[in-house]
Amino acid sequence: MSASRPHVAVIGGGLAGIAAALECADLGARVTLLERRGRLGGLTWSFQHGGRWVDNGQHVFLRCCDEYQWFLGRIGAAGDVQLQDRLDIPVVSPAPAPGGRPRVARLRRPAVRVPAPLHLAGSLIRYRHLGVRDRLALGLAVAPLRRLRLDDPSLDGETFAAWLARHGQSPAAVSALWDLITVPTVNLGASEASLAVAAKVFQTGLLGDPAAADIGWSRVPLGRLHGDNAAAALARSGVEVRLAARVERVEPSGAGFSVLGPTLSVDADAVVVAVPHDDAGGVLPPGAVPGQDRLGELGSSAVVDVHLVYDRPVMTWPLMAGVGTPLQWVFDRTASSGMEPGPGRPQYLAVSFSAADHLLGRRPEELAGWVAAELPRLLPVAGEARLVDSLVTKERRATFRAVPGTARLRRGPRTSWPGLTLAGAWTDTGWPATMEGAVRSGRAAAHACLAGAALPLQHTEEVA
Repeated sequence: MSASRPHVAVIGGGLAGIAAALECADLGARVTLLERRGRLGGLTWSFQHGGRWVDNGQHVFLRCCDEYQWFLGRIGAAGDVQLQDRLDIPVVSPAPAPGGRPRVARLRRPAVRVPAPLHLAGSLIRYRHLGVRDRLALGLAVAPLRRLRLDDPSLDGETFAAWLARHGQSPAAVSALWDLITVPTVNLGASEASLAVAAKVFQTGLLGDPAAADIGWSRVPLGRLHGDNAAAALARSGVEVRLAARVERVEPSGAGFSVLGPTLSVDADAVVVAVPHDDAGGVLPPGAVPGQDRLGELGSSAVVDVHLVYDRPVMTWPLMAGVGTPLQWVFDRTASSGMEPGPGRPQYLAVSFSAADHLLGRRPEELAGWVAAELPRLLPVAGEARLVDSLVTKERRATFRAVPGTARLRRGPRTSWPGLTLAGAWTDTGWPATMEGAVRSGRAAAHACLAGAALPLQHTEEVA
C-alpha cells in the first residue's frame, strides 16, 4: 500500500457505493469496488421481458435533488433523464356516479415565478378532490410545517398524521393530498411516517424553492441509466470493479483493514461499507457504531409495480396519480422500454405501489388482474383496449421503515475506527431513503474515510 496513493475498498455497488468510489477516485485514491451481485446499480435495475426493458420500480427525482443530478452528470447520464419545465401532476379519481367521467385535478406551479408556498395556491384552491372546507384548512398546516426545525429531535417522536390532525387536517385531506406526496417519498403513509422525515420532504420539496418539486425520470432503462453508465465512469476513473464478490466482514489489520469473503481477501487503507442496514451490522467489526446489533430494527417497507401493456395508448400524460382508488401512481414507460410510442401503437404503463407490504402475499396474476380491472375507473380507454401482457415486480426491502424513533438508529458516516465509514440511503443523511440520500451518503463517506485515516488527498479531474 502506498502512502502517496491510498487504497480504498468500497463494499456495495448501489448508488451510495458508486458515488463513494467515484469521489475517492476523484480525491486521488486507488479504489476497489466490491459488489455481491453480478451488476451495478443496487435497487435500481432492469431486465428484459417479452422483448422490452422492464425496470424493477419507478424511481423519480425532484429538481431539488442536487447531489443526484451531480451523480448523473458524473457518470455521463444527464442526457438520459427528463425533468419537467414546471411541476405538473394530473391527479385522477373515479367518477362520483356510475356512467360518469373520472375527475381530474392538476397540481401545477404557474409559468410565472411565484414565491413558495403561494406557487401552489392556485392549484390547491381548485383541487377538486377536497371539499371547500378542507382546502381552506390547508393553511392551518402549511405555515406551521414551514416553521418546524428539522434538527429538533422531538419531531421523530410522533407520526406525521398525528401532527396533521392537530393542525386542522381531516382524514380526507390526508388521504387525498398529504399522502399523495408522503407515500411515494417516505414509502409509508402519514399514519406511520415519522414527522421528522415527512417534514424534510415537504420543507425541501414543496415549501422552499418554487421549482424544487419539478419531477424528473429516466428516459432509458434504469440498468442503463445507473448500471451501464456507472460502469463506464468507474472504468474511466481507474476504479477496479469486482462483481459477484461477496463480503462477509471487515477486520482491522495493522494500519488498515482486511475485507474478507468466501472467495476474496482485500487489504485496504480505508473502507466504505455501503450495504443495506440489515447487512451492515454483520460486516462491520464489533463495536464499530453504537447499537450495531439493532440496525435491523430499522425494518423495511416494500414497493410493488404492476406492468401492463395495452394494444393502444390509454393514457396521454407521462405520469399521473390516483386518489379515491387503491392505485397510487401510473407511469408511461413505453419509450424507455424500447417500444415505439404513437397513435395506434401499444402502450406500456407501470402502476407503482409504495408502502406495499400488504401486496407482497398476493400472486402476480391476481395483482395484474386487479389493477387491470381498476385502471379503467381512472382511464376509461383502458376498459376498451386489449391487455397484451402483464408482469409484477416486488422489492420487499425497498427502503427502511421511517417510523417514529428510527432517527436514533440512523448513523452518520463515521465509525469508531478511523478510515472505516458507512454509506447508504438508510444512514443519517437528513433525507428519506431516496436516490438523493444515497448519493449524499456516498460522497460524505468518501471524504470521512480518507480524512479519518489521515491519508493524503489530491483532487483529480476525470479523464474522458
